[in-house]
Amino acid sequence: MTAFASAERVTEWGTLGCELRSVNHRFLEVGVRLHDELRSLEPMLRERVATRISRGKVDLTLRLRAPEGANELQINPTRLRELGDLAIDMAARFPGLHTDFTQLLQFPGVLQAPAGDPAALQAQAIALLDETLDEFVAAREREGGKLAAVIGERVDGIARIAADVRTLMPQIRIGQRTKLETRLADLAQPADPGRLEQELVIWLQKLDVDEELDRLDAHVSEARRVLKLREAVGRRLDFLLQEFNREANTLGSKSVDARSSAAAVELKVLIDQVREQIQNIE
Repeated sequence: MTAFASAERVTEWGTLGCELRSVNHRFLEVGVRLHDELRSLEPMLRERVATRISRGKVDLTLRLRAPEGANELQINPTRLRELGDLAIDMAARFPGLHTDFTQLLQFPGVLQAPAGDPAALQAQAIALLDETLDEFVAAREREGGKLAAVIGERVDGIARIAADVRTLMPQIRIGQRTKLETRLADLAQPADPGRLEQELVIWLQKLDVDEELDRLDAHVSEARRVLKLREAVGRRLDFLLQEFNREANTLGSKSVDARSSAAAVELKVLIDQVREQIQNIE
């Protein structure tokens, strides 16, 4: 499910910024980009996201922007003096040796970030993530409500088709019985009426789809119930769609009438439309 949320928080270390983005994905996949001061938090941040989100490809970004006019880095004069003295000593011993000032700055310990409280900064980052997650989840819920309405319309369409087929079945049975009796009447030798009746009953039983229609009705009721739940329902609906598809296939294989065959095709179209939408919800 696609969604976006962002938030900022001003701290004594600068401005913390948090962004969450997601696109459709069958499972949960979390990508994390963090400021250097926050890298140790990555496992905890991933877990925190996973407690609120169960599906989607999610990108989490946490930035720290230094305050305006603040020097983010400071020079360690003692360390720089030691390196300068060493450079002078080496230049005396090796006349061709040249040391650039910018090279000295690259040595570990020369440039230092201002001292701060890492634990306090991390606590601020976690609180900001929670705030962003609240907005992010709310955005996904709004989109989920719209998708649920679309899926509900398709489920209603499936229910209508099943009801139409149920209404048609008595007519189809009568038509098939009449057609078979007409063909049997054209036989050169008359057949045993009792045996014919028995065979006719067996043949009509093979065409019976009442069980499939009953199961479709049950699946429709379950889908409507699941769509009202306040929890992740994507995988549950995905399983239900498999059951819908199984009944539609059986209905099509048993069909001996153009109307029921058309109904089976319409069912599969609606089921595929619902399946496409289900890939987008949590």
